[in-house]
Amino acid sequence: MKEGFAVIGLGRFGGSICRSLVEQGMEVLAIDSDEERVNEYMSVATHAVIANSTDENALRQLGIRNFEHVIVAIGEDIQSSILTTLILKEMGVKLVTAKATNDKHAKLLDKIGADRVVHPERDMGRRIAHYIVSKNMLDYLELSDEYSLVEISVSDPRFFNKSLQELDFRNEYGVNIVGIKRDQEMIITPEATAILQDGDILIVIGSDVDIERLQEKIQ
Repeated sequence: MKEGFAVIGLGRFGGSICRSLVEQGMEVLAIDSDEERVNEYMSVATHAVIANSTDENALRQLGIRNFEHVIVAIGEDIQSSILTTLILKEMGVKLVTAKATNDKHAKLLDKIGADRVVHPERDMGRRIAHYIVSKNMLDYLELSDEYSLVEISVSDPRFFNKSLQELDFRNEYGVNIVGIKRDQEMIITPEATAILQDGDILIVIGSDVDIERLQEKIQ
């Protein structure tokens, strides 16, 4: 059975993802070659270990291929980033998200099989952590430490062919629906009588706690 997440590289970016995943209740293995960084995350991650991620034997000993998703958050050492990503994919890790420092780095990561390439300057760690956990969240914008605006696809048949009034998102989940995307159409501040259809994308605003509660029900 596949386990949770592994984060390789505990700089600002990797550390942000690690903390955010743990906050969402995920099991996280934190890996870095720097002992001081690993010690910092001993009390944060489920497990934190010192290891050289370019050493295939070391990764095998950690059981890295058993993890469902591995995030390569290595900083300026592009060679280590590329080699680590290559090793992970050759070992059969199902999903590898890799950090790119520039466009050329991103192209190389894509060529060697990274499933997702991210640019920290465009996609902050917290936002990416929400993406990789959620099966139906399409976009995420952090408004404050506690409130966010998200796009969530409607995939549960229990929500199909029902009006916003019937579903009563505000009272049931504590969130507000500020828009609906349907094909090429965007419905801003939809009426309570608006009927949800399969494939609709909800634009939702609310507290992170309430949004997560909605996600659990709607996916």
